[in-house]
Amino acid sequence: MNKTMNYLRRYWVLYVMLILPLAFFIIFRYIPMGYIQIAFKKYSIVQSPWEMAWADHNGFEYFIQAFSNRDFLYALRNTLMLNFLDLLFGFPAPIILALILNELAFKRFKRFTQTVVYLPHFLSWVIIAGMALQLFAPTSGLVNIMLQRMGFEPIPFLNDPVYWVITYVLLGIWQSVGWNTIIYLAAIAGINPELYEAASVDGAGRFRKIWHVTLPGLRPTIIVLLILSLGQILSSEFDRPYALSNKLVTDVSNVISIFVYNYGIRGLQFSLSTAVGLFQSVVCVIFLFAANALAKKTGERGIW
Repeated sequence: MNKTMNYLRRYWVLYVMLILPLAFFIIFRYIPMGYIQIAFKKYSIVQSPWEMAWADHNGFEYFIQAFSNRDFLYALRNTLMLNFLDLLFGFPAPIILALILNELAFKRFKRFTQTVVYLPHFLSWVIIAGMALQLFAPTSGLVNIMLQRMGFEPIPFLNDPVYWVITYVLLGIWQSVGWNTIIYLAAIAGINPELYEAASVDGAGRFRKIWHVTLPGLRPTIIVLLILSLGQILSSEFDRPYALSNKLVTDVSNVISIFVYNYGIRGLQFSLSTAVGLFQSVVCVIFLFAANALAKKTGERGIW
């Protein structure tokens, strides 16, 4: 008892400082969770979620509607496909870039390169979509004009579903690779320099040092970020697919966020869109737990 009192007397200020963040999370994060009930109830604008009548099929009417809706199934497929491609090609990109930047000998050139690769992160997807249109439009795009002048056929970067997916993934990597590199460069800076010196004494070259010192030093960071990325495998941003899409590629560009926007905001089907959002969140949490458990089984620390 005395130990507890002494502990509280010593650290009471820290607990007082926790009151504001806890209040923020309770008011703006946990209390609004009560509105999740809308997914299981018949929405009424004049009633609170607690007073609304339960939906048919034991409250699962809107989930059944979602999985019977062809647009939702296409959106689910597209979200999984685009997120998987982002993970496959976008996740290793900042690791490779961080390794390259770390090996640059000229500090000024390294700083200049870092600044240049960070900049796209600050551009909105509306601006990037405008730039993509100027560069990759089928007839008036700069890239296709150059290809035609060199005797090649124009490439339908934005009009053909396959090329659109490739362009979508590459633009995503270009926009985020520099910013995501910051975390890996910070992790590399924390590696003990004596390990590099010991490797040099053993006769290791530059690639050997990367393989045996830098990459093992980065492994915990890579695992944590990979777990977090897997936890977002079914989430989808709205700006990027919406800004880059057009009528010719709706088969691959309609993702869950656009489905929710069309049915929830424009179609006023709040219960259906809430059911879709809840399904999305539950799947993401399952992936997050599974990835964390898998990381722990392989000997890593995981994220909790």
